[in-house]
Amino acid sequence: MKDRTEPPPVVHLRVPTEEDALAWHRLFDHPEVMEFHGGASAEHSVYEELTARQRRHDAERGFCFWTLVDERGDAIGFTGAQPWPHEEFGPVGEIEIGWRLGREYWGRGYVTAAARTTLKRVRTAGVGRVVAMVRPENTRSVAVIRRLGMARAETYTSKVSGVEAHCYRLAL
Repeated sequence: MKDRTEPPPVVHLRVPTEEDALAWHRLFDHPEVMEFHGGASAEHSVYEELTARQRRHDAERGFCFWTLVDERGDAIGFTGAQPWPHEEFGPVGEIEIGWRLGREYWGRGYVTAAARTTLKRVRTAGVGRVVAMVRPENTRSVAVIRRLGMARAETYTSKVSGVEAHCYRLAL
């Protein structure tokens, strides 16, 4: 666990490359990482599509889920924002912030530091409000959301999976 008196870690966010699809696939191939994202590892093709979509978002909107790079230059996950991707439930039409980190990088302050950078970047891109969707039992993400100053707004239940998620909002 990160010592709260230490300065935040140095993080860099970059538009995901084609090679990042493989890095994300490797980083997220862990049951704890995927616990709140379907529970199982995704195929490499899922990350190929996801990184391609994020490159389009960045080109069209000026923001995306960026590859999170540590002080050594290694990809360690992603953090960023995108339009809410589901039409069947949730905050349809809104901009969602989110993150996912390789298990070996948890507890070091990377996500909070990168999420704060994300908020600055989306504000600069003209976004006036963001949401974060999180399952209530995902206490690590809830802690990040609270550090960002987000307020719980609604609860949604997926019509497909029956999973309940809390929606948090933040005006920028």
